Amino acid sequence: MELNERAELDTSQVNDVGRGGGSGGGMGIPIPGGGGRGGIIGIVVAVLIALLGGGFGLNAMTNGDEGGGQSGGTELQGCDKSNAQRFEDPRCRNLLYVNSIQDYWNKAYPELGRGDYEPTTTNFFQAAVNTGCGQADSGVGPFYCPADRKVYIDLSFYDELASRFGAKGEFAAPYVLAHEYGHHVQNLLGTNAKAGQGDQSGPRSASVRLELQADCYAGAWARHATESKDKTGQEPLFTSITEADISEAVDTAEAIGDDSIQERSGGRVNPDQFTHGTSEQRKRWFTQGYDRGDPKTCDTFATDQL
Repeated sequence: MELNERAELDTSQVNDVGRGGGSGGGMGIPIPGGGGRGGIIGIVVAVLIALLGGGFGLNAMTNGDEGGGQSGGTELQGCDKSNAQRFEDPRCRNLLYVNSIQDYWNKAYPELGRGDYEPTTTNFFQAAVNTGCGQADSGVGPFYCPADRKVYIDLSFYDELASRFGAKGEFAAPYVLAHEYGHHVQNLLGTNAKAGQGDQSGPRSASVRLELQADCYAGAWARHATESKDKTGQEPLFTSITEADISEAVDTAEAIGDDSIQERSGGRVNPDQFTHGTSEQRKRWFTQGYDRGDPKTCDTFATDQL
């Protein structure tokens, strides 16, 4: 994976909100299959990777305060192309990923027949953050909040992903963000609202279908990532993405399957507690999105072959 040093990044798509409020007072992000961080402790110890919808709690989250969310963040001025060292900063690299993902959906979303894509922002935070879905800490992992239509991530999560789950590849990061933006697309389409009416755990649950579709959407973006353009519309954001990069995304998807996480936590595999899909399913649906390159082939709700 090579990033284009000449690309002009749109810093308005990301806010660096820094350190949010403490862990007390406020509602934790609801997790499918459990109430909050403690409710799913049997599945994941310490790092709650309800990834990659991290904390994406469907019904509970869509009932949040529409006007909520963190405010007062700063744009990433250090990511200007005049800064020759900008891509040494993980914030600038992740800004480029967000720009690429949203440029893709600006083109792909209208083909789904639901009008124009509505961009949203990603908030980088440290330790804790207040959102339209309540208060969350970094243990929740990356997540999308339907109530305020924003993506949230503590960038230290990538270190946990590498150290605890062996997903050390550089392309794990854009895969994570592309998955979360898949949830934003689902929110715009109304998919998550319909899914919230179904079962929230189990191998064929609405939650699993929602997460596998977001994986497939991430794969579709990856197929077209090198076509995405910068703020000027002239320069590509990526100069190359290799098959090795795609393999890193596939390995990450496999590493955070429900069955793999349950095994790593020392427990037995319990399909009744699945919320995101097995390692094989997550790998397969990302690969389908990448191979087909078309989000219309990602309808996990219309198939019995999950």
